[in-house]
Amino acid sequence: MRHDWSREEILEIYNKPLMELLYEAATVHRKHHDPNTVQVSTLLSIKTGGCPEDCGYCPQAARYHTDIKGNDLMGVRQVKAQALRAKAAGSSRVCMGAAWRNVKDGEEFDQVLEMVRTINKLDMEVCCTLGMITENQAQRLAEAGLYAYNHNLDTSEDYYKDVISTRAFQDRLDTIGNVRKTNVTVCSGGIIGMGEKLEDRAGMLVALATLSPQPESVPINALVAVPGTPMEEIEPISIWEMVRMVATTRIVMPETQVRLSAGRTQMSREGQAMCFFAGANSIFAGDKLLTTPNPDVNEDMEMFKLLGLNPQRAFEKKEQPQTVEAAESKHVPLGEKPKWSRPGHNIPRNEEAKAKSKAKA
Repeated sequence: MRHDWSREEILEIYNKPLMELLYEAATVHRKHHDPNTVQVSTLLSIKTGGCPEDCGYCPQAARYHTDIKGNDLMGVRQVKAQALRAKAAGSSRVCMGAAWRNVKDGEEFDQVLEMVRTINKLDMEVCCTLGMITENQAQRLAEAGLYAYNHNLDTSEDYYKDVISTRAFQDRLDTIGNVRKTNVTVCSGGIIGMGEKLEDRAGMLVALATLSPQPESVPINALVAVPGTPMEEIEPISIWEMVRMVATTRIVMPETQVRLSAGRTQMSREGQAMCFFAGANSIFAGDKLLTTPNPDVNEDMEMFKLLGLNPQRAFEKKEQPQTVEAAESKHVPLGEKPKWSRPGHNIPRNEEAKAKSKAKA
């Protein structure tokens, strides 16, 4: 397993003639994975909207005027009901997302820990994306039975400063490092189509592929341009760009689950089939991906039948974690107040979107 990829090497792979790229990616994929098995995951927004960050792509940022309706943190029973529905529809994994900058010890985090315990007891993989977390918070999630923690890098370190000004790229790496100190697997990827250069796509893959170990899961998202966000006028990328990105990711991270994530509503079945051939072996099902549209689960099952694909069972890649009840936990809340960075530089398009939002308020 290589961990010394350079940007130039990855660009060379990305720019190969398409048929050569697909052949190489498919060969690597078949060596490390069952090509006819794709994991179906359900992404559930347990707390929507009101985020203090200024991510240029995100409709949940409080500073932008979008049509997203915010909601407070869901209850444990509601989350369990959603998880049971997802399991009945063929999902083996539930990913819970909360629009927080970072996790804070207290009642809400305790409630999330109980959600993790509840879903793990349903024999489903549990993933969370809650923002930045400390090592102690990661340990508490691990005790509860968390299978994976998602914290995307979003893009290259170079282009990152043109997308987000409220947290630093290093904060994301530090959060991944805190997760790595536990038995929780890492899910980290990014978004293409935000106006970045090919060099930035390669740079993001360098940052991920040079981690040791490499992330067990890498979501590849296509930007969904939401009205009211700074990136609302960016044109969608072509399917060929997504296929190339999936194939390149598969080649440089052979054992990773490559997740075909946001943007699937803009892809034909033929396009998605090419992504599966190129090495994608996971999708998110359900009519929404946090707040953006996503294909209906019945449509996905029809596609699976057409392509001869089988849903991956839970815990095929790693054994199920044990759940430790709250009363027996060895890790107690420390009331930490970590100083996550706030670079605070101005991103013109983010400031313009913020100004438009104020004008509409």
